[in-house]
Amino acid sequence: MLWLIVDAAGRPRDIKVVRGLGLGLDAKALDAVRQWRFQPALKDGKPVDVQISVEVEFHLY
Repeated sequence: MLWLIVDAAGRPRDIKVVRGLGLGLDAKALDAVRQWRFQPALKDGKPVDVQISVEVEFHLY
């Protein structure tokens, strides 16, 4: 589980691990989410920063 801020441009920043799994998976989750782009939140029709939590799933085969 990660906590982060999505800025007004839709980029994630200030990413923190809230609940980690260890085994290098936390770093992989951070790397993946840093590449994501989000639809920015709007307030009065203008993009704003917003805090969100993201749960990253891993499928081990």
